[in-house]
Amino acid sequence: MTVQSRPTNQVSLPFPSSLLAFYLAQLNSHPLRTKAITSGVLSALQEYVVQLLTEKSSRRKGKARESDRNAILDNKIVKMGLYGFFISGPLGHVLFESLNRLFKNRTGASWKLLQIIASQLIITPIHNIVFLTAMAIINGIKDPEEIKASVKKSLWPIMKMSWVVSPLAMIFAQRILPPQIWVPFFNLVGFGFGVFANTKAKKAQQLKERDSDHED
Repeated sequence: MTVQSRPTNQVSLPFPSSLLAFYLAQLNSHPLRTKAITSGVLSALQEYVVQLLTEKSSRRKGKARESDRNAILDNKIVKMGLYGFFISGPLGHVLFESLNRLFKNRTGASWKLLQIIASQLIITPIHNIVFLTAMAIINGIKDPEEIKASVKKSLWPIMKMSWVVSPLAMIFAQRILPPQIWVPFFNLVGFGFGVFANTKAKKAQQLKERDSDHED
């Protein structure tokens, strides 16, 4: 799931919020930095939530210590935060700024539809490939061929989910929301999508590991 990026201008907000106003002001004056920080925080929080949701089924039997499990959890949270700050946030900023410039001053339903199609066929695959590659590395896969196989295995399922969730979210934003709050809205959508996709992937991996243990 990708996060829509759109610069904002100082406007009168439909609902007063000092926190949202501060965020929008930072987004307007320092877009790249603000998006990188936002992505870093949400990526770390996403990993934390996923770890909590899959914690019970991820406990190893017998000799595993609670401190070891917490150390792994914390390590992955930090790595996800770094991924969000240095990779996901800046990448989303560059890709969507390019898309926005391409469709600048182009209005009408046909142009909006074309923008959605371009986003889904170009930006979404790039984001998902980078995301899956990072997840493979964070999860300890080092061999390039194994990383490639992991990405190839997971890419189509996550693309199908993205092609359902992302266009619906974009249509909703285009028709209902003022452009000034598109960025926080898509951040929340991306966070929810990421939690769902990561939880599903981790549970599948845990099931595979349990089946392997039974065979041994």
